[in-house]
Amino acid sequence: MKQNQRATISVSGPGSGVGIAALIDSTTDICQSSRAITAKEMDQAKAKGVNPYEIKVATDALSVVVNPANSVSELTFAQLSAIYTNKITNWKELGGQDAPIVVISRDNNSGTFAYFLEEVVQMAGMATADKTLQYGGRVLMLPSTEEGISQVASNPNAIFYAGLGYINNSVKTIGIMKTANDKSVKPSVATALDRTYPISRPLFYYTNGAPTGVIKAYIDYCLSTEGQKEVLNAGFVPLAK
Repeated sequence: MKQNQRATISVSGPGSGVGIAALIDSTTDICQSSRAITAKEMDQAKAKGVNPYEIKVATDALSVVVNPANSVSELTFAQLSAIYTNKITNWKELGGQDAPIVVISRDNNSGTFAYFLEEVVQMAGMATADKTLQYGGRVLMLPSTEEGISQVASNPNAIFYAGLGYINNSVKTIGIMKTANDKSVKPSVATALDRTYPISRPLFYYTNGAPTGVIKAYIDYCLSTEGQKEVLNAGFVPLAK
């Protein structure tokens, strides 16, 4: 906006699904999404004369977090799936304290909700993959990532997942293994860039058709060296060069 005095950017939430719906309804010029647009959403867009155009702008290491007082330091996909389907309900089953697991998730408007469900809970692409698995009935659904981080910071028994840019010293990140035979890897910019962290995902912008004019100027800024520095400053992972 400093470089383009006539441009005004307004940002609102609360999640990827809402943003894509706004693009489909032509109430926004750009939507942000932490998941790819679905085939159903694409059909809805085309029915309204909207042509979603995908731009990858960053990468995220989706981080599993617990309270710093929690002694558990690493988990497999199968264990996380069992936690989020309420099949494992006590930390002692994972080598921790004898205490009930308070399981926290984003709500279903969130792209992070959808990504974690498909990639982790349903274990996509693994020998143990199961598309029928869903979040358990005792999982607490929250409308914002900030609220999830706050809940974990104040509750020694809570677990949550959040984008790397939201992580602070009030929570502890968990080392993740796809299987018990894999090496445990913690989320970071470095492990997302070298793809050793197993829950890394792209972050997108969508526009109606290829961007032009001031929208293109904004996208070009986001993809520029300066814009990618801002990605890093925000705690996320810039695109690999």
